Amino acid sequence: MTRPQDSISRDTHVGHALYVMYLAGLVTGLLTLLIALIVAYVYRKDAPPWLRAHYHYLIRTFWIGLVYGAAAAVLTVLVIGLALPPLLVSAWFVIRCIIGWRALHRRLPPPRVDSWLW
Repeated sequence: MTRPQDSISRDTHVGHALYVMYLAGLVTGLLTLLIALIVAYVYRKDAPPWLRAHYHYLIRTFWIGLVYGAAAAVLTVLVIGLALPPLLVSAWFVIRCIIGWRALHRRLPPPRVDSWLW
């Protein structure tokens, strides 16, 4: 017998895995992030609205992170060896993933899905 909360829990497994993959991507590299991005694009279409917001949030996090990462790389080269910009981008990425992950755990859409900050 399936309890209603079991089906809700199964709905969030992919989202939880994607947040883990995003955070792991900071250590393992771009391939993990690209796989998670593709999965988010695939699962976004058939998800309920609150879960679709998470996939949208993850997709935006990837693309915004790519823009911020490129800007950080340019700043690092221009200000010879300054490591602060990449560290700030990494911190932004981690904070954004934690915010989304906590909302997913509570079965709520992430706050400010279209924000460039958090």
